[in-house]
Amino acid sequence: MKKAFPVLTILGISILLLYRPDAAAAAVREGLQLCAGTVIPSLFPFFVVISLLLQLGLADYLQGVCGPVMGPLFHMRGVCALPLLAGLLGGYPTGARTAAELYRQGRLSRQEAELLLGFCDNCGPAFLLSYVGAGVLGSPQAGVWLFGIHIVSALLAGMLLCRVWRDRGPGLLGSSLPVKVLTFPEALTSSVSSAITSTLNICAFVVLFRTLAALTPLPGGLLGVLEMVTGIAALEPGRAGWIAAAAVTGWGGLSVHCQAMSVAEGLSFRWHWAGKALQAGISAGLAAALTLLF
Repeated sequence: MKKAFPVLTILGISILLLYRPDAAAAAVREGLQLCAGTVIPSLFPFFVVISLLLQLGLADYLQGVCGPVMGPLFHMRGVCALPLLAGLLGGYPTGARTAAELYRQGRLSRQEAELLLGFCDNCGPAFLLSYVGAGVLGSPQAGVWLFGIHIVSALLAGMLLCRVWRDRGPGLLGSSLPVKVLTFPEALTSSVSSAITSTLNICAFVVLFRTLAALTPLPGGLLGVLEMVTGIAALEPGRAGWIAAAAVTGWGGLSVHCQAMSVAEGLSFRWHWAGKALQAGISAGLAAALTLLF
């Protein structure tokens, strides 16, 4: 049965591609346009900057500065703040990539990195304010509220996960020391190369899931379970659309999860799945409560 389900799924997709080739081709073009117009301009520079800062010692600075905040909230060290901040500011899957890079540098234990994947991979403010708020819901203010909900739900999900799972792995005695001293040209070259690879992987998943969403007979916002942008675009302004938008952006969609897996290869995603499902539920609950208050 374990092998039969993937095989049947692939056969079904193959039949849909043969049955609806025009829809598939149009979706591929839309996906490539989305990558060229949004994904690459927003993610590639951010990937380069974050990677460059990591290699030049930002993690050492955050260890002391963010420790008093990360300790009480999440029972984690200060360095763990960087993936959380990167995810909230840079959007999917910047947080996951930052956590994985810190783990590869020896700054995070495997347990810390895997736990962070449950709440550091988040939707960025640009998408929530401009596309979801102003574009789909017809209100920039709705985008601001959504970003606030997204932040609160990520923090609450993280606090719950970190109290359920207390294992942080072995102490990293050398984590305050530079793993490898790089000159600025070396750090820049390495950062650009890794950013290119990560960005291309993400674009491939965007195009793939955009195509699957076009072929899948799911109604309206349920497409967000599969592909976030397509699901958001199918929503209507109003109370139901507002709550659905909060849930969909909190969940991220299978496309986003695959993007995170591509940049955090080698880490377990058990807490990622749990965290995103938890965040979607909290986001929907907060959005519903706000509609009663305002």
